[in-house]
Amino acid sequence: MNWEQSFNKVYGLFARLGWNDGQTESWAQTSVDQALSWGGTAQGSLWGRSADQLGLGFVLGGLSAEHQAYLVAGGDDFSIGDGRLNYAPEMVAELYYVYKPASYLGLSLDLQRVGNPAFNQDRGPVWIGSGRIHIEG
Repeated sequence: MNWEQSFNKVYGLFARLGWNDGQTESWAQTSVDQALSWGGTAQGSLWGRSADQLGLGFVLGGLSAEHQAYLVAGGDDFSIGDGRLNYAPEMVAELYYVYKPASYLGLSLDLQRVGNPAFNQDRGPVWIGSGRIHIEG
């Protein structure tokens, strides 16, 4: 499920909820059976750069009991599994900025903090930084 709401062309909010039974392997961007995400955006018109955007989001992800048992027993899926799962929900906070120097070009910086990466409280937290170039033609 997905909900998005824009306010006066400057602010926006979103929330998403996802669920999987945990008994079927999926090939998505990450292994997760339950996910709740929420956050907001602000348009650059607040600081004189109308095409730019600032965003902040949060994700709480979990695994089903079956998926946890599979990983504890030594199972691997496409992105996690080392046989030493000390389960805890994965928690992600993300901050990004999109700089639009031209109408066809977007440059993004992104910073994430991941707590309990791969649903394991013996791991992390980790910080992940990234950048992106988007060109429209």
